[in-house]
Amino acid sequence: MQGAVARVCVVVAAAILNHPLFFPQENATLPEQDDELVGRMRERERRLEEEQARLEEELSQVDSKREETSSGDGYAWYLWSALSFVVFVAIEMSRVDIADAEFRPAEDEDAVSEGGSVPPRMMVLDKAVLRSFCDKCTYASAHEHWRVREFVEGFADDLLESLRSVCDRGADMEVGDFVGIGSMFESWKVFRPLMCDLLVAFSPPDPHSFQCRLWCSPASDIPPDMHGCGTIRVTRFGEGEEGGCVCGSANLGEDMLCLLHGRNDAANVSRSPDELLCSKGTHFLAKDQVMRWFQISVTKAWGRISHKYDFEVTFRNLDAAGALKIQFRSGKVIGLNLIPVVQLGDTDAYFVSHFPSDQNSCPDPHWPLSLAVYERNLLKYFAKRLPKQSCHLHCLQIVTFLHRKQSGLTGRSALTSYHLKTAVLHMLLGTRASSWGAEKLKHRLRDVLSFLQTSLQEKRLHHALIGNSKVPEEVRVPEIFHKAERVNLFRPLVLQRELYASTVRHFQEMLRNAPVLLEEYTPYLSSGRLRHGLEASL
Repeated sequence: MQGAVARVCVVVAAAILNHPLFFPQENATLPEQDDELVGRMRERERRLEEEQARLEEELSQVDSKREETSSGDGYAWYLWSALSFVVFVAIEMSRVDIADAEFRPAEDEDAVSEGGSVPPRMMVLDKAVLRSFCDKCTYASAHEHWRVREFVEGFADDLLESLRSVCDRGADMEVGDFVGIGSMFESWKVFRPLMCDLLVAFSPPDPHSFQCRLWCSPASDIPPDMHGCGTIRVTRFGEGEEGGCVCGSANLGEDMLCLLHGRNDAANVSRSPDELLCSKGTHFLAKDQVMRWFQISVTKAWGRISHKYDFEVTFRNLDAAGALKIQFRSGKVIGLNLIPVVQLGDTDAYFVSHFPSDQNSCPDPHWPLSLAVYERNLLKYFAKRLPKQSCHLHCLQIVTFLHRKQSGLTGRSALTSYHLKTAVLHMLLGTRASSWGAEKLKHRLRDVLSFLQTSLQEKRLHHALIGNSKVPEEVRVPEIFHKAERVNLFRPLVLQRELYASTVRHFQEMLRNAPVLLEEYTPYLSSGRLRHGLEASL
């Protein structure tokens, strides 16, 4: 009897050890294994079933012999037999259920399945290639990038001062100072020509002002597909402000003078919406009107100071307000994006007329909001706390490089460098600082790509700062954004099936080509000599 009990226990233990939940990582790759392995597993299952049948027969014989001696013992053996049967039935049923749950395709009618796709964690990445790539990418950043930024900032100061001089201060928009954002000012720029993005704030002439309304403001009427945007209304001083001055909204007569604004300001009250760059028939600021005004003003400003410089300045893209190309006689080229923006109150958040990477900007009167200054501050925050020579910027450089190269092969997609930067920020906010050492580059790169893959599958990539409780207080994100609902940057992929399908294909192709692209464009020593130069190919 004791031997039979022991055999029953052995069979049950063997069945449990073969259960898919016991070793999930091994069983998770079952569909990828060969027929021989599947055959061995089926043979093992068949032998277990035979052993079960044999044990049940022995238990039945022992039970019949002991039936006259003790009816209680008989019931115990029946209980053991029933228990073993229930265990095996449960195992078989759960095995089918788990197989369906793990290997069934996602129940998404838009999900795109591409044969031969490579999971990021299965990518073959050579440490020597990655290290050589990063060394070449950052070789000139410490010195050359600093010189380029210094030159661009000096030139932008001169150009904007000339722009102010060509504008009518009593009628035109007033141009303020600029703020540097983007990869050049965050030290992760990879490609050439070097490109600098500068936000240029402007404001309306007195006695007018901008009234901004966010999507997350109380009683906002901004539609859900415009979350992350706002509207900008041009108003006269005191209009819509409780307790404001009435000189801008009331006729005080010729003999009355406002002690706050004076006679000249009072003369500027009646200005048409067209003069204030508003959409036709409204008082809402229009992006296309602003961009047209800014482009004309920049052209006039450069005409006034061009004799002072020994290089050419042209517009790279006529659809962007200040997309300039600076070309020296030596052939060297520097890109400069002057982006007209409206500052949100006294914060470092800006309503942006356009983003350099935009393909389809939101329609007027909605303006997208940029928190790029806070994102730059967040990267500075991590730079002080991560290990020395951390790999977070290298991860961002590599995924940006792969995305750009893949775009050159298969065309542009909905995926942008800002999405890649957002993914890295999420990873930084969600992992320990010690896990970003230089030696962990390969692992963190796979993590970032896995995060992007999951985000694409779920069609959900939240803004890194809006509504994110993980953002440190030291970054000083305004409370209204800290408490707002999360904004899904992949919302367009939910609404546009074809765009989603092409973006998924782009990403999967990028994963497949990643090892080859990194090795091909890396100055990796092979047979004693340099195979390719990254700088020459960028």
